[in-house]
This record gives sequence, structure tokens and C-alpha cells, in this order.
Amino acid sequence: MVNVSGQGLDSLIHQQEFVVEKDWVFVLKAAFAVATPVFFIYVNCIMLFTLYSKASFRETSRYILFAHMLFNDSILLMSSVIHYILATAFQHIMRAACIFLVIITGTTFINSPLNLAVMALERYIAICLPLRHAEITTPKRTGVVIGVIWVLSSLEYMSDLLAVFSTQPSSFFLLPVYCTREKLFGLKWQPVMRQVFDCLFFLFVSCIITYTYVAIMVQARSASSDKASASKARNTVLLHGVQLLLCLSSFLYGVIEVLLARLDGSSFICLRYISFVVLILFPRCLSPLIYGLRDEKFRKLFKYYFTFASSKIKPIGDN
Repeated sequence: MVNVSGQGLDSLIHQQEFVVEKDWVFVLKAAFAVATPVFFIYVNCIMLFTLYSKASFRETSRYILFAHMLFNDSILLMSSVIHYILATAFQHIMRAACIFLVIITGTTFINSPLNLAVMALERYIAICLPLRHAEITTPKRTGVVIGVIWVLSSLEYMSDLLAVFSTQPSSFFLLPVYCTREKLFGLKWQPVMRQVFDCLFFLFVSCIITYTYVAIMVQARSASSDKASASKARNTVLLHGVQLLLCLSSFLYGVIEVLLARLDGSSFICLRYISFVVLILFPRCLSPLIYGLRDEKFRKLFKYYFTFASSKIKPIGDN
């Protein structure tokens, strides 16, 4: 575990305030960092509309969780873009607005792997406990689980917020600040608590992923009557495993950022941008596509709406 309570955190806070040189490389990088999430937010909105358009999607636990992932990741991408624009423009905003933005970003950031872990559990129940699947994974219970996900992912940030309320005067929230979490929540114990929460979530989700997919693999092997079926099952598990691994890798962003802060200013800015794109943007952009487009029933209807209903024949069974 990296100690961020001392020199590492001080270096990070110092590096965050470097003004980036505005040249053509910066313009290209900024355009890519903004245009990519905006495009995938649009794709996610089309996917959400597709899920809402069909009653069977709205009443099935798997698709409800998928819709929640789309909604959550769209919020995360949007807040990440706002953070990026504020950072590159070196724009200070009121602390109250910054706190809201940081909490939304952080909560949705943690939501993603937790939601994927629940999706893995849903697939485990469907494959390993098929007779009880309909009983366990009702829409109402799925909604309760989604609520629990939001509560768990907000615990860390609520504790930060309570610490600010108990130690700062009301005028603190009206002052301008360069909007980063380190600037807002700078008590000595808070970086350590962040690492504890991240490690706990990482271990929790990793254990669920490992257990469910090993169980699914064993079940798929035992139920397969030929090598082709077993190979298809292995490929499905591998695809989901890669998707979940991409999301879990985002937990490393905070630690990597602190390590990069030990470098000189230009190296920190360059490598931090790469880390942001690879660990934050890409998993949230690719994850919905990986999960959604492999579902044939959903893919056909999504393609119909994504092409502005240009097809003359609408996929059947969409009521």
C-alpha cells in the first residue's frame, strides 16, 4: 500500500496546480478526451432507450442491471469530462459545487465494479441455480440491490463530507477552489481511509468475480455434451472476465496518480493523461458495448434505433 499521507500527497497537490501549455498537441489530446466520452454517452442513451422500449427488458433483472450500468457510467463520463475541462482550463469553482461534483464522480466510479459484480452473481444464479433464478432475481429485489450499491459506494465520500462539516465554518463552502478531492478533503487520516476503502472494494469484487466465474466454468463444463459447447462457454466467461478486469483496474488510478506525482511536471502531466484515458475513460466506454452488443436480442433492436430506425423492418417482439 502506497503511503499518500506525507510527501506523496503533498507532491500530488503541488503537481495538480501546474498550468498546461496550450499547444496543438494539447488541443488534440483535449479534443480526444472530451469527444470520446461525449460520443459514448450518446451511445449509452440510445441503449437506455432500447432497454426502455421493450417490456421484457424492463422486467428482467439482467437488463435492469445493464441499464443501471449504462446510467451510472454515463454520469461518470459526464462528470469526468467536466473535471477534465475545469482542470485544463485551470478554472476555480465554489467549494460547494466542487464537493457535489467530487461526490458524484467518486460514487459512480465505485458503482461500476460493484454493479458488474452483481451482474456476475445474477449470471451465476441463472446458470448454477436455474430453478430459483426467477424467484431470486425479481425486479423489486434488483432495485433494492441497486440501492445498496449506491449506499456502499457513497460511504467513503459521506465520511469525508461529515468531516468537512464538523471541522470547517459555513463560509468554507463558498470559497473558490481548484477542484480536486485532495484540495477539498485534506485531513491526514483521509488518504489512508481512501486506500482502505479501495482495497476493501477491490478484494470484495475480486472474490465475487473469482467465485462466480469459476462456478460458471465448472457448471458449463459439466453440462456440455461436446467440445464446441464447452469452448463457447469458456469464451463467454473470458469475455466477461476481461470486462470486469478493465473496470477493476480503475481502482489503481489513485495510487498511480500519487506515484506519478513524484516525477517532474511535464512527465506527470503526460503520464497522468494516459492514466486518465486508459483507466477511467476506456473501461466505461467499452464496458457497455462489450456487454450489450453480444446479446443478439438486444443488439438487433439497438442497431435499429442507433441507425435512426432506417431499417424498414423493426425487430419483432419489442412491445
